[in-house]
Amino acid sequence: MDNYLVYVGVAIATILLPGPAVMLTINNSIQRGLFRSLAGVLGIAIAILLVAVISATSLGIILAGSVIAFTVVKIIGAAYLIYLGIKMWRTKEASGARSNLQEISFFKCFIEGFLVSISNPKAVIFFMSIFPQFIDLSQEYRPQFILLAVTFSVLVIVIHTAYALFSSFAKSKLSSSKGNGVLNKVSGGIFVGFGIGLAASSR
Repeated sequence: MDNYLVYVGVAIATILLPGPAVMLTINNSIQRGLFRSLAGVLGIAIAILLVAVISATSLGIILAGSVIAFTVVKIIGAAYLIYLGIKMWRTKEASGARSNLQEISFFKCFIEGFLVSISNPKAVIFFMSIFPQFIDLSQEYRPQFILLAVTFSVLVIVIHTAYALFSSFAKSKLSSSKGNGVLNKVSGGIFVGFGIGLAASSR
């Protein structure tokens, strides 16, 4: 395979960029605890792996080539991001609300992470544009594709876990009701902004 280390560098830079998935990991770590945030990270990584697989199939070609298919997935993704944003914004800071957050299941955190990543059609186009640049056409395609897809997903787990750990250490500075309220408003506003940005974006 050509330039595998270059691909790793591109993948790391892409994953490090703040986006909905990163914001979800940070918010989960602070609001719901480290272990629940890791459940969300696993959901994000599995969704990314699935998106990579989709990008290599005819479905990926349809999403990349069909304006209607792309727009439908884009609107669904935007609506979900806006829903999460409004939900965060409306979360109360009271101790009872905080205890409810702690009772949120690991599965729900996993599903939220999965849906945030799987509902972004731009991820399919990203993989379709990046993968061909690092695949040696003189060698068998499938093992190279598997290596690239798994590498990206593993890097997602590593980098998002680092974000979660850092956020967990910073949690003490936001442990007050006022701090949690500010975080909810900021996170909610950012998610709504991501949703509006996705809805207004083109391919």
